Order: sequence, then C-alpha cells, then structure tokens
Amino acid sequence: MNFPIISSLILLPSIGALFLFFINSKNITGIKYVSLFVSIINFLISIYLWLIFDQSSYEFQFVESRVWIKDFINYKVGVDGISILFIILTTFITPLCILSVNSSIKSRLKEFLIAILLMETLMIGVFCSLDLVIFYLFFEGGLIPMFLIIGIWGGERRVYSAFKFFLFTLLGSVLMLIAVISIYWIAGTTDVEELYKLGIDPKYQKLLWLAFFSSFAVKTPMWPVHTWLPDAHVEAPTAGSVLLAAVLLKMAGYGFIRFSIGLFPIASEYFVPFIFIISLIAIIYTSLVALMQDDMKKLIAYSSVAHMGFVTLGLFTFTQQGVEGGIFQMISHGIVSAALFFSVGVVYDRTHSRRINDYGGLVNVMPKYSILLMVFTLGSLGLPGTTGFIGEFLILMGTFKKSFLVAAIASLGVILGAAYMLWLYKRVVFGELTNQKLLKIIDLNKNELFILTLLALSIIFFGFYPDPFSNTYSLSVENFLNEYNDKLNNYNLNQ
Repeated sequence: MNFPIISSLILLPSIGALFLFFINSKNITGIKYVSLFVSIINFLISIYLWLIFDQSSYEFQFVESRVWIKDFINYKVGVDGISILFIILTTFITPLCILSVNSSIKSRLKEFLIAILLMETLMIGVFCSLDLVIFYLFFEGGLIPMFLIIGIWGGERRVYSAFKFFLFTLLGSVLMLIAVISIYWIAGTTDVEELYKLGIDPKYQKLLWLAFFSSFAVKTPMWPVHTWLPDAHVEAPTAGSVLLAAVLLKMAGYGFIRFSIGLFPIASEYFVPFIFIISLIAIIYTSLVALMQDDMKKLIAYSSVAHMGFVTLGLFTFTQQGVEGGIFQMISHGIVSAALFFSVGVVYDRTHSRRINDYGGLVNVMPKYSILLMVFTLGSLGLPGTTGFIGEFLILMGTFKKSFLVAAIASLGVILGAAYMLWLYKRVVFGELTNQKLLKIIDLNKNELFILTLLALSIIFFGFYPDPFSNTYSLSVENFLNEYNDKLNNYNLNQ
C-alpha cells in the first residue's frame, strides 16, 4: 500500500480536535457529533487495517519512514501482530468514552473532547512507533491531556491527584530519556528494527533495562510505585478513568515487550526473579487492599494493579503461553476495566456517591444494569467463558513451566480476585434497598445501555472465541521468543 494508513490513524483524531477548536462552544450537539464521527471513522480504519493485515507474517507491516532530523531521528511507524490489537483497543474505547460524556461532563465540553481526541493520537502513536525517540515523545505526550482531564474535570482533590500522577510518571521517564540518548551513543541509531538486528552490548544492558523499567513500572503500575493510580482513578471523570485503565496502563505493558525484553534480553533474563517477586506482591497485596475498600473506584483501581501483576508475570516467563496470556490479559483487562468504570459512572451520575455502603438492592430499581454488571464482575474474576479466564489461564500455564511455586502463589490472586469482585457485587446489587434515594433513580438510558451491552458482548464473544486475537499475535510472539532465545544462547556461548 502506498497510502499512509498508519499516519492517518495517528493524525485523524488530532485533525478532529483542530476542527473542534473552531466550533462555537455553545454548539454542544455539533461538538458531540464531530468528535464521535471522527473517533468512529478512526475505529473503522483500524478494523480495515486488521482485515488487510497479513497474519502469516511476523514482520512489521505498513511501515512508514521519513527523515525528521537528519542523521539522528526518523519518523518511523508500523505494526505487527502484537501492536495492531492495542491500536484496535484504543480506537474501540475512544468513541465509547465520547458517547458517555452526555451525562458526566457538565462544563467545557469542547475542551474535554479535544483532550480525548489528542489522547487518542498519542496512544495510537505509542503502539505504532518504530523509533525510540518517536516512542518517547508519544509515550510522554500522553501525560499532558490526561493531566488536564484529571486536573480540570476531576473531583474535589483533582489538583493533588493530577500532580501526583504527573510527577510519578515524569520521574521515571527522565531516566528512560537518558537511556534513549545512551542507546544512540552506543549503537548509532534509535531505529527499533535496526537495534533488534544489531543488538545492544551486554555490558550496558542492565543499566539501560533499569532505566526503561523505571518508566514502565510506574505506568503499569507495579508495586510499590502504584500509589498514584487509586487517587487518579477516584478523582478522574468517568471517561478519564476508562482511558487510564483501558489503554494508558497497556502502553507500559507493550513497552516491556517491545523494548525491555526485545532490546535487552540478557538483562531481562537476569531480572526475572526480581520481576516475579514484585509481580506476586502486586497480585496478593493489592488484592487484599481491594477487599478493604469502601469506594467502588478505588476497589477497581487496586484490582487493576493486581491484574497488571499477572501481565508482567506472564511476559517474563518467556514462554509462548505466558507471553500470549499477558497480551490477551491486557486486551481483556482493557475491555473489562472500561466496562467496570463505565458502570461506576452510571450510578455516580445518579447518586453522586461512590461509597459501596450507600448502595444495596440495586437489582430492584436497575435490573438491566445489574445483569450487565454481573457480566463485568465475572469477566474481572476470570470465569470460564469470559475474556478474563483465557488470559489468566495462559499466564498461569506459562508460569507453571517456569516455576511451580510462583504459579501456586499467583493462583491465590485468582481466589482473592473472585472474593473482592463478588463481595462488591453482593453489596451493591443484592440485599435490601435501605437507601431511600435509590428509589428515585432510573435504569440505563439508551446511550448507557448501548455502551455496556457492547462491552458485555465483547467480553463473552472473545471469551468463547479468542481466535481472532490469538491468530493475529501468535506468529509475532513465536518470532519474538525465538529471537530472544537466539540472543541469549549466543551470549552464553561467548562466555
């Protein structure tokens, strides 16, 4: 193809944001329709990209490369079987976020939707980047619109949460920038494909790995640098929480695959015990913390830390099942966490409370909502027949191959996950309806019903039929692991 389809995916939301800028702020209907139209078109382009993607090849496809700064930086983008699924996840979630603003955003709607569309550009750019500098710019650029979304449209403690989010993520990213500059000094290029072929000198790998880890660990987030996440989720508006959980956290997981493991295989093997330990702490500790929460958003936020702990565990098993499970778990968590945060937003818009104790007996007044929330709860705890089961099952299978003890401890996280999610559902949906304010609330409106039903169908459909995902990334994962093992074997032979 001569048409720059990847650049179109990246730039279209920004063009839409620029168009919104010139629309009168009082034209609410026009603002909503333009932003929704742009995001839907981008989703359709990503689906078309998926349909024409050659699943029989593990190489990067639709590659675009142009000189940006001569002899230093090239604008280089492309997709393989791993990155294309994260692009589709981004373009799928964004229009749902735009559709949800009808009831949740009461002021500065135009500016809010501009921020959402700019976020989409930056998130897609992360998953397409084939140059370290371009990746860094997109990766860090995403901080700015999310900072504004939390700081302007968030709750009472929005400024504190926004700055905490910004400072945590920026601190780690400074080290990654130093590492990117160091790689250019060592290898003479920041082109990812070239770096895969050349390899990084083993004597530099551990320090560079730690520098990249400092950024990815915060964004994932991994224990103990996860404390910004609950605050950010609690204060962010619903659409902000959805984008944060569904896509932003996945950028770091993708970074682990593409850069930490892909560029530094010797260091990655060396740090496996370290990753296993902090992943297990994240799974068990944050699950126990989730059990103690009285705020629905905080509970779901801590559950995200536990789920991402499973992801890092699977990726660093370096087995086909573990890595595939980690990728599938990220896609699944993107859909399930989006659904859960949308669900919290639905009741918060009606009652202006996220406290679990303020609810109970919702099934009596919101039966449709209760049924859909049950699907999302079961998806989160990993019931067979939902997407959550496939990811966790593959991760544990890969982990058992690596270490029986680690897999056994991680399995406790599955039990704890079922405990806090079912307890949440029981307290919110079942029991007596004691809060008289709940008698006045209505069930889902058309927009809410459409969003939640679409997400529920996705969770069930891909839970029973995961082949569209697995067929896309399986060959890329196989090649990724073969290259990893070849580099490791060559290093061991030379010692």
